[in-house]
Amino acid sequence: MIWKKTFTLSQLNEMGKNCAVGHLGIEISAFGDNWLEASMPVDHRTTQPFGLLHGGVSVALAETVGSLAGFLAVEEGNAVLGAEISANHLRPVRQGKVTAKATPINLSPNTHVWQIDIRTEEDKLCCLARLTLSIISL
Repeated sequence: MIWKKTFTLSQLNEMGKNCAVGHLGIEISAFGDNWLEASMPVDHRTTQPFGLLHGGVSVALAETVGSLAGFLAVEEGNAVLGAEISANHLRPVRQGKVTAKATPINLSPNTHVWQIDIRTEEDKLCCLARLTLSIISL
């Protein structure tokens, strides 16, 4: 298991209540030994004017789940900062919800690289993101 902190889904969701995470309707939905998952509705909060899931909001979902996973995977006294994120938008999404799953590519003492796959309710890959995090001491 890669997690260095003890947590529950309820605690993780409480952290995001009063910020952009809560405004977008992002909920941490599941985790395993080496992955963290979050879901988000495709609705008036998350679409662009043409009714499609906004690409920037997809990136916000990816950075949310990837950064939270990174935070959970570093020792107490350390924090993570986003250094770079890239995303490939593969298919439009008009309704329902999307689910983002963050898995580590590399967890070194100074840098993490996470892959985040965002899928539709039909399990179709709609966005593939890669997030690089810098590890800093507090």
